[in-house]
Amino acid sequence: MSTPAAALPPRTFRDVWLISAGHGLTHWYPATFYVLLPLIGKELGLSYTEIGFLMSMQHIAGAISNLPGGMIVDSFGKKGYLMAASLFWVGFPYALMSLTQSYLMLVVCLMLVGIGNNIWHPAAIPTLAHRYPQRKGLVLSFHGMGGNVGEAIAPLAAGALLAWFSWREVVVINIAPGIVMATLIVIMVGALSTSRGGDDVNAGQTRARFDAKQYFSDLRGLLRNHTLMLICVSAGFRTLTQTGLLVFLPVYLAYEQGYSPFAVGLCMTVLQVAGFIAGPIAGHLSDKIGRQKVVLSSMLLTGITIIGMVFVGQSLAFIVFVALVGFFLYAMRPVMQAWAVENTPKHLAGTGVGLQFTILSIGGSIAPAMFGVIADTWNVYAAFYFLAGTIIVANLLVLFIPSTGTAKAA
Repeated sequence: MSTPAAALPPRTFRDVWLISAGHGLTHWYPATFYVLLPLIGKELGLSYTEIGFLMSMQHIAGAISNLPGGMIVDSFGKKGYLMAASLFWVGFPYALMSLTQSYLMLVVCLMLVGIGNNIWHPAAIPTLAHRYPQRKGLVLSFHGMGGNVGEAIAPLAAGALLAWFSWREVVVINIAPGIVMATLIVIMVGALSTSRGGDDVNAGQTRARFDAKQYFSDLRGLLRNHTLMLICVSAGFRTLTQTGLLVFLPVYLAYEQGYSPFAVGLCMTVLQVAGFIAGPIAGHLSDKIGRQKVVLSSMLLTGITIIGMVFVGQSLAFIVFVALVGFFLYAMRPVMQAWAVENTPKHLAGTGVGLQFTILSIGGSIAPAMFGVIADTWNVYAAFYFLAGTIIVANLLVLFIPSTGTAKAA
């Protein structure tokens, strides 16, 4: 006779730390690239529009491949191995960039990154949410913190290395985290395969034969889930804001404000450290007082602080506003992920996350191109006002999302 779920002792957070560490490594390489991008842009003579198109192509590749990634996760099931494969695929294309001599090669490498990253979130987020059902907001905030740690350390390290090496040499040196990544793959697969419980991510239990007709019928049900779609579209506008900042804040600081590579890296680290602090606070609060309240307040304050950041210019207050933007912008990320999982049937968890990240990638693909065109047509300050406007749209959409509700069957 099986032991009732309620009788099981509380789970440790070992799996949370393990998966969060892996998430941090998936963010290390993109965060390094954002600091290198101003140097690459100057070497290749790229305009704001060309830089924006470059990053948009990465997100377009992700938008195309995220939903198939979710399908693979739901049909294959062995999430630990899929996370390990995603970790490898994210890092490899960045190593190829050291050989590039053309804009087209950069586009190809970044599209490969966009494709490789599509399996991580559909595998990792449902795993954490379903293993810790009463603490979704908190554990997903720890997962987000892992990404913040990777994004915080990487730009600071890259900025310091650029004081002595060229960007091509930094890309080669940056292969070192890949060694850590390979080690983590082995640890992750071994540790998660021995996890207890019926939701073991590497369990070899017999899975029902994949029924394509039923699967696509369920997928149509997800698309008709108005609550889930509003959450996803609102999160897409939030990602539009975030991507625009991550791509162009370093470029703005280097081109317009004359910051050194190390100073640029320091500003990006401040942004991520603030997000690191905000994640568990927002996640815990959302578990206690509700997702909608936390998201609404975070979005409103993000828009205000982006405008404030533009106004203060080169003063010391600029760093303060960068920290505030990071705090409020990243506070809502795990909350919206938990909110989406709660409105997705468990057997479609991977597909639901894949659908969410497809919409996020669409938002991310719009931001760099639009920002670049606006900056070249008018000025970079107008482009930052555009980003503040996108977070306001996201906030308005949240007002139409029911504040309570359970997952709806597809």
